Amino acid sequence: MTYDAVRSPTEGSAAAGEPVRHPLVGRPGKVIALHLNYPSRIAQRGRAPAKPSYFLKPVTSLAASGQTVERPPGAELLAFEGEIALVIGKTARRVTPEQGWSCVAGVTAANDLGVYDLRAADKGSNLRSKGGDGYTPLGPELIPAAAIDPATLRVRTWVNGELEQQDSAGTVVFPFAELVADLSQLITLEPGDVVLTGTPAGSSVVAPGDVLEVEVDVPDSEHRSGRLRTTVAEGTHPLPEYSAQPAVDDHQRAEAWGSREAAGLPAPFELTGELVAKLRTVGVATLSAQLRKHGYNQVSIDGVRTNHPGRKLIGRARTLRFVPAREDLFREHGGGYNAQKRAFDALGPGEVLVVEARGERGTGTVGDILALRAQVNGAAGIVTDGGVRDWAAVAELDIPTFSAGPHPAVLGRRHVPWDRDITVACGGTSVQPGDVIVGDDDGVLVIPPALLDTVLDAAIEQESEEEWIAARVAEGAAVDGLYPLSGQWRERYEAERTTRKESE
Repeated sequence: MTYDAVRSPTEGSAAAGEPVRHPLVGRPGKVIALHLNYPSRIAQRGRAPAKPSYFLKPVTSLAASGQTVERPPGAELLAFEGEIALVIGKTARRVTPEQGWSCVAGVTAANDLGVYDLRAADKGSNLRSKGGDGYTPLGPELIPAAAIDPATLRVRTWVNGELEQQDSAGTVVFPFAELVADLSQLITLEPGDVVLTGTPAGSSVVAPGDVLEVEVDVPDSEHRSGRLRTTVAEGTHPLPEYSAQPAVDDHQRAEAWGSREAAGLPAPFELTGELVAKLRTVGVATLSAQLRKHGYNQVSIDGVRTNHPGRKLIGRARTLRFVPAREDLFREHGGGYNAQKRAFDALGPGEVLVVEARGERGTGTVGDILALRAQVNGAAGIVTDGGVRDWAAVAELDIPTFSAGPHPAVLGRRHVPWDRDITVACGGTSVQPGDVIVGDDDGVLVIPPALLDTVLDAAIEQESEEEWIAARVAEGAAVDGLYPLSGQWRERYEAERTTRKESE
């Protein structure tokens, strides 16, 4: 089936200077793409949308089956996304979900191609990354919408003949008729407009020479779009200096390939139970000494003390930032579900909320209700270089809190809750989300995750040495040559350690 109501009188590529037309849909007014819809893709992305969200693609991005798409010179992350495309058949304005499907003329296969190297330049609009010429192939045939139940549709994608994506529209979070209705509340959908309905898991990176095929069908029926075929080619026109250049980082590589593993990147750092158990065996003072040996002197959160003496604090950092109080800013940002409340609600098991309060002790930055919320969420602790309200009540909770001390004043006296999960300054040191936080009666340290294994093993060895040294001092030995170990004392320690290991 082809959509003759908007079909171009001259199919195929337009001559220079003529409007681009597509063999199936002519020249639609707009191409609208959905960000996330399939649960399999949502699980990969790690974020679940409460409502649909969209972006626009230029009509000049449309291409027909059998055409070539260019990867810009200097780019490495061209990714495919096989999708089901809806072609609007009649004007839709403020229709209901029950009316939505009747506004669709047909469905076909689409490939929502994108260059992840260009995502950063447009701050999420996707214009550069997904709007290039040829980046929305459609076709080759339309399946009449009136002849099918949209929930029975299937989308599949092949790369060089290997099946890479397969999913059913029956699994989507936002049914297709509901998408039409949702869009029509603010945007008039017109005949020939195209709506891309999201891609399932399996999207990944392709390279010049690869051949992509996408097909939409109703299994065990005659309803099928045929295979939409696109060949990837290397672009021959580098982007000029005045254009944003391709730029990637490991986050974009992981998103483009579908996972860090698929991108060949090391697994993200995890504070495992084994690491936590090791950290419990060493003191903050010992860890500080080892960090200093590695050139890290600015990693202690100064001016804070614990409300749980003898209790160890170990976890990954989440962060909250307060700015100095100003009446208009507090009116705008201090009330309601502000950044402070969001930060405490978002805490998870094993996480430590680190609060930047500029060392200001003249007001509380956390009280008993929010501390209780952190405890219920399974958080490992709270660290603030400001004050704590309800000091006695907070101390009675199980969650350890390190602070500059008690203060009865409410937040607005000195602070405005401003932002969370950013790099903050707490107690004179920088803290980034994900840093390892370790605290005891001596204070609190911030350990960059990449250093933890090295520093921890050395700290465990140092603690072993110092325990042995303390035993010798208790026997009456002088510290000269013993602390630190050297000469004959070092030889004796190494010999005893070897014997102990052999016996174990």
